[in-house]
Amino acid sequence: MTLTLTVSHEVRALAPGFTHIAIEAHGLVGGPSTEATSALLDDAARRLAARLGGRAPHEDPHMAAWREVYTAFGSKPSRTRNSAEALARRALSDAGLPRINLLVDLYNAISVAHLIPVGGEDLDRIEGGMRLVRAAGDEDFVTVAGGEQVVEHPDAGEVVWCDDAGVTCRRWNWRQGPRTRLTEETTSGIFLLESLPPMPVAEAQAAAGELAEFLEKFSPGARLTLHPPVSAHTPPRT
Repeated sequence: MTLTLTVSHEVRALAPGFTHIAIEAHGLVGGPSTEATSALLDDAARRLAARLGGRAPHEDPHMAAWREVYTAFGSKPSRTRNSAEALARRALSDAGLPRINLLVDLYNAISVAHLIPVGGEDLDRIEGGMRLVRAAGDEDFVTVAGGEQVVEHPDAGEVVWCDDAGVTCRRWNWRQGPRTRLTEETTSGIFLLESLPPMPVAEAQAAAGELAEFLEKFSPGARLTLHPPVSAHTPPRT
């Protein structure tokens, strides 16, 4: 299937200049984490440390921009961090980055190396198109707590990704639901890279290009479509 992604006018107004790049991938080869993906995560942590030069992740201008947006829709960014900042903190800690599975490791490595939020969804589990909207507050978000499936609801005004079945990710890119996550059995996925000014669009594109290279390397023969960034501030091509 070809997935449709839309960003609401309300989200655009909240975060002018927001850009997302999507990589649609079919014929993926999943599986558990490997020594090769583990090495990519270790390299990403080294690249991050060099990028920050001793600063904390939230002091990076791109992460600071995400904190401002989180505050604007009512979330406390020091408690519910965007996915890139949360991963960066893990990468710099003694615990290091988690090893989840092959596909998740690949996009986590890109997120940490480039300090950009990256997510992945299983296309076969998405119902209808995906939309980035400000929640009404009555949408269903199915997650797991204490080993049991529970249904939560986002706060009114919270920015969420959703499909026809409900919310797939809360607080923009803070917590993904288990229904659509990439697993060891995933064969078709959509990978989303999200950026805000002051990160140049070209840098987000470079991160997407590197992720596409990883996917091609670990899934030989996979069919990838890189959807161009969508941004109100992206100049027209000449």
